[in-house]
Amino acid sequence: MAQHNLLGKAGEDAAATYLELHGYTIRDRNWRKNHLELDIVATKDRELIIVEVKTRSNTDYIEPQDAVNWQKVRHIVVAADAYIKHFCIDASVRFDIITAVGEPGAFKIEHIKDAFYPPMF
Repeated sequence: MAQHNLLGKAGEDAAATYLELHGYTIRDRNWRKNHLELDIVATKDRELIIVEVKTRSNTDYIEPQDAVNWQKVRHIVVAADAYIKHFCIDASVRFDIITAVGEPGAFKIEHIKDAFYPPMF
């Protein structure tokens, strides 16, 4: 596996651990349907939380959350809609971003709740 893929997996692992430590229940990780993917799907307080994880070794060039542009938001929202329909979920939905900056085992985690809202298509 390429080094950047290993870093990304370690960041997702750290994000999932962070969520669990903060009372979230992980429903799915790296859920896929056709070309759609969700990094982490969690629940807390009867709310479905869709989490996009962005991992970087440093922030010299860009903040990790800035990589979630409008095209990425649209892709996440479409994937979330497919997930909700697939599992017949009737709950409010929140879209979060978790950033993991640093090296495996020593990430600085930032949890951005309500990071974006679904755009009107």
